[in-house]
Amino acid sequence: MKSNSQLSDVLHVLLHMAEGDGPSTSEALAAAMQTHPVVLRRLMGGLREAGFVASAKGHGGGWVLSCPLDRVTLRDVHEALGGASLVSLGFREEHPECLVARAVNDALGTAVQEAEALLLKRLGAVTLATLSRDFHQRMVGLGHAPHRLEEHHHED
Repeated sequence: MKSNSQLSDVLHVLLHMAEGDGPSTSEALAAAMQTHPVVLRRLMGGLREAGFVASAKGHGGGWVLSCPLDRVTLRDVHEALGGASLVSLGFREEHPECLVARAVNDALGTAVQEAEALLLKRLGAVTLATLSRDFHQRMVGLGHAPHRLEEHHHED
């Protein structure tokens, strides 16, 4: 089963945008995510509705952050992307008649709910500013020059 990397991908793009000097095109952001610009625009739509990003068409247009990094948590971004389940643990049967399967489903269901609640709580405690500071500390620690989207390499 392939894991869903949308949250990670979008956080990556948002940090690239924070490092930029101006608007970033859908093409440049999609390249950073290794996806198609249409997929990027679909994901960014939820972030725009939440007020985290804005976009402008035409020459010089593109995507920009529209709020301070310290006001957006990873949970906010997750919810703007649709709040998909963070834990993908399925059941053999959704509505079993077997009493053993019911006991298994109850135990797994409770564990998944508790894990989701803990993950959401932790995501709510980390802001984009926290990620940005961590990135800058890592960059300085390695003696790297400022990071720009156009210079995107997959080592970052």
